Amino acid sequence: MAGGRRQAPPREDVLAAAMEMIAERGLEKLTMAALGREVGMSSGHLLYYFRTKDELLLRTLEWSEGRLGAERGRLLTRSATARERLDAYVDLYVPDGHRDPHWTLWLEVWNRSQNADETARDRQAAIEGVWHRDLVALLAEGISRGEFRRVDPDRFATRLRSLLDGFAIHVAIGLRGTDRAQVLQHVREFLADSLLADT
Repeated sequence: MAGGRRQAPPREDVLAAAMEMIAERGLEKLTMAALGREVGMSSGHLLYYFRTKDELLLRTLEWSEGRLGAERGRLLTRSATARERLDAYVDLYVPDGHRDPHWTLWLEVWNRSQNADETARDRQAAIEGVWHRDLVALLAEGISRGEFRRVDPDRFATRLRSLLDGFAIHVAIGLRGTDRAQVLQHVREFLADSLLADT
């Protein structure tokens, strides 16, 4: 209404703006005041919604993971071999490159989790859990179809995700000698050696 109070933007718009700021300017430029200017809210109003910057970062990560989860679901349910879908999973998992905004955010949330409360830790574990469950299901399917060797899907998924996390951190921080293409090649070789069924 004319002359009335300006309505706050939907929370999803705030989270999208936070992610965009991380992508364009880096995490260090994401402050409550800067985000408030971006979305037309005071930093006090943002604190009312999110309480702390840690909560803002975790909520932004959950929002980003929700979008990635939808994409992962589409990739894993399409009509393709288990190996092709596993390649798609790995491709989605590995950062696009140095300062990938999603991984930049993940690394910051992981770093801050040393002092996080149990609720925040449970929320982080939930994010990790869906990636793990999807991978376990895909591995079990590939084994049942004879595409993959008869490994323990849960144990193999744990090891593969640890490998992916290590490589992903190298890519995200821009460690020399570990760009995305090299990492994907390492992972393909690992999967060929340890998982693909002998033909």
